[in-house]
Amino acid sequence: MHEILRDVQVHIPFHILQKRLLPRVIKEGINPEISFNYATLDHYRKEDYAEIADKLLDAGLRVTFHAPFMDLRPGAVDPEIRRITMDRLQQVFALVPYFRPLSVVCHPSFDRRYYVSSEHTWLENSIKTWRHFLTQAREMNTVIALENVYETDPHHLGLLLDAYTSPHICFCFDTGHYNVFSTAPLEEWMERLGSRIGQIHIHDNNGTLDEHLPAGEGNFPFRNLFNMIRKRRLKPIVTLEAHREEHLWRMLENIKSMNLFG
Repeated sequence: MHEILRDVQVHIPFHILQKRLLPRVIKEGINPEISFNYATLDHYRKEDYAEIADKLLDAGLRVTFHAPFMDLRPGAVDPEIRRITMDRLQQVFALVPYFRPLSVVCHPSFDRRYYVSSEHTWLENSIKTWRHFLTQAREMNTVIALENVYETDPHHLGLLLDAYTSPHICFCFDTGHYNVFSTAPLEEWMERLGSRIGQIHIHDNNGTLDEHLPAGEGNFPFRNLFNMIRKRRLKPIVTLEAHREEHLWRMLENIKSMNLFG
């Protein structure tokens, strides 16, 4: 299973990494996708981040980021909500020079039920928001990976990504979110956004709740997805989004038994 670990990122919240898991991450050679929330960003100092970053980079580990998303609205209709969202995201981008992450995963947060009759405003404002951060991503040599959550189909994310031609912004396809919230078939997502996939988040569920089960323990069609990925000759970053340690090890066992990575 360690050969799989070398090729993937593993979801780890920063506060857990800092308090408990850093020695094991370094010993096991685990490449972390470090997630941040408001409490972490408001609690730790830059010196704390720099110390962890130095240890990870000295160990030769790859890092990716997952930006905060709770309550944030990058395409908000209200300009003050969008300003607050950008301020919070800016806290994460300020940490990029320390960790040098390959990508920063962010939620565009489109929800058809929420933005009723405001889809065009959401799109215009989202384009402005991510254009601002795209300038920084380019300068810091990282990639913004925009992740699906409540989107029922790829239409609005497709329009958003169509606004950019830069290699510093891509699509992060989340298998669990697709399985719960999408009403469009997997083939439609791949046809519309397959060429923009730069990252994949792997976790599973049974199609009703975002359970974050190990891959293979729900009903997401992982073999179909990876066949499509190989057919398109894509080489995305793969993140295992296990929210419990025992789920990570089961996930690795299941990936190996399914021979997902070929």
